[in-house]
Amino acid sequence: MGEIRLTAESIQYIALFENMTRAKILDCIPEEERLVYVVKQGDMGLAIGRNGENINRVKKALDKPIELVEYSDEPVTFLKNAFGPVSVSSVNIITKNGKRLAYVEVPNKEKGLAIGRNGKNIEKVKMLARRHHNIEDVILQ
Repeated sequence: MGEIRLTAESIQYIALFENMTRAKILDCIPEEERLVYVVKQGDMGLAIGRNGENINRVKKALDKPIELVEYSDEPVTFLKNAFGPVSVSSVNIITKNGKRLAYVEVPNKEKGLAIGRNGKNIEKVKMLARRHHNIEDVILQ
């Protein structure tokens, strides 16, 4: 696992989420327009709740969109989870010049969704890959 440093703001968001949902949160990245939570493997059901009740309660309390990514010790699975609704065909992790790189293949029609407006989705994935699996870069194919 990479080095994760939580800010006081992140710790507050994690405490609020865990208190409201009982799901274990491993990381929180507050951004201008959204909050990205990394949920402990197996706790996604708790985080979302029946019919989305838990996640919707937290969204309402924070008045911000929330994205959840389920953690996995396996980098390939973690990257697939981080891309959310995008269908990931394959993930190939290599070491080049002492740096870990992930080549991720997605269908052409979903590349726009994988990248996101102004690159925000791919940047989120890159940051999570760096923080949790020491992967320097994520390259879409």
